[in-house]
Amino acid sequence: MAEKSGHDRSTDELRAEIASSRERVSRDLRGLHYELDFPAKFRRSFREQTVSWITAAAAVGALIALAPMRKKKIYVDAKSGHKTKKKLVETGFALAALKIAASLVRPVVVEFAKNRLIGMTGQSRRSSRE
Repeated sequence: MAEKSGHDRSTDELRAEIASSRERVSRDLRGLHYELDFPAKFRRSFREQTVSWITAAAAVGALIALAPMRKKKIYVDAKSGHKTKKKLVETGFALAALKIAASLVRPVVVEFAKNRLIGMTGQSRRSSRE
């Protein structure tokens, strides 16, 4: 059935109903605030279960620290490894020979560049004097 309208109720009754409604809403809001206050929940949980929290933190820390220590194993055929070592030695000898050759050729290149540069500047000075 439909509710009766509030026309025949007294103002005191309406005020009492409004006050109880406000109290209900404020109580619900306090409950919602309590449920959504996660930092306070974590603090309370840590105070009540300190050992569990420290154990969990140590376990997570150990997992993070030990996870990168696992290495992937790579199996290499002995025959192909010998070929790789031989090529590595050949490359090393070639680089050493190239370094020696570069150190022997460097003075020649520097002297050539000097002569070329000085020769060009000397010619430009002569032409400007004339």
